[in-house]
Amino acid sequence: MTDNLPAPGTAHTRHVPVLLERCIGLLEPAILAGIEKRGIAVVIDATLGMGGHSEALLERFPQLHLVGLDRDTQALALAGARLARFGDRFHPVHTVYDLIPDALEEAGFDYADGVLFDLGVSSFQLDERERGFAYSYDAPLDMRMDSTTGPTAADVVNSYGLDELTHVLRNWGEERHARRLAVAITERRDVTPFSTTGDLVQVILDAYPRGASGGHPAKRSFQALRIEVNDELRVLERAIPASMDALPVGGRVVAMSYQSLEDRIVKKFFAAGSKSSAPPGLPVEPEETKARFKTISRGTERPTEQEIEENSRAASARLRAVERLRLPVRGGRK
Repeated sequence: MTDNLPAPGTAHTRHVPVLLERCIGLLEPAILAGIEKRGIAVVIDATLGMGGHSEALLERFPQLHLVGLDRDTQALALAGARLARFGDRFHPVHTVYDLIPDALEEAGFDYADGVLFDLGVSSFQLDERERGFAYSYDAPLDMRMDSTTGPTAADVVNSYGLDELTHVLRNWGEERHARRLAVAITERRDVTPFSTTGDLVQVILDAYPRGASGGHPAKRSFQALRIEVNDELRVLERAIPASMDALPVGGRVVAMSYQSLEDRIVKKFFAAGSKSSAPPGLPVEPEETKARFKTISRGTERPTEQEIEENSRAASARLRAVERLRLPVRGGRK
């Protein structure tokens, strides 16, 4: 634990889990089925954060074992203190969430009855000023979810070429003025390299077209840099199919995303798994072409107005969920 890590007990008051009851409700049938078959159930919280969803699941289901993944060592320390009372039912793993098979093996399991994703930057990371995720106050330009490794946001803005930086801002931030901002950033760094969020925000504010709509001018650029620094979308492209492969029949994946790029990836893999691969017109569909999953969420589910009122960070949440219907015809998980 680092010297500036907040007291573990503060995790309860600093974190309000998004769509908590809906997530539990969607996972519950898979958990109960696992308990009925094996005496225990296993759920992976692939984005542990401060452990709010995990705590509620462990409290609700006494025969549940929970494998909590996070690349952020500070978040693991906070969640670990919060969930210590559950003893050996809680299995923390310091890893990136695309490494689900390795995390399961480390925890001593070869399957997961349920997998939960609560994607994006966590409340804890946003609130820790020295992490540099927020554009609302000055801090070191870092943005690493795992502060023990990898390049920082300062490394990105100070070293990427103009075209590469434009690509990051346009594609990961969906920033319509990406080229204009990339030019301003590269011109400024040639004089003085960037080291703080305040430096970057000021350059973006100065370069942004006057009167442009869409919220704070730095919002999309900060999202883009965070995604690039943490390789978030490429990791998610691997993590969603890995989570689906970890399930037995009846197992469920629940994924909450907070921006369109994440949601498109989740939707793509969930939709592909829920489709038959049989050519049209077959009188009898072969077993191997039948859909392997079914959608169990009601389209893209959103928080209620009351939940958004109580927790403003829930406003952009989008929830999707699938259940495994069958295993591969040859091989696969039993």
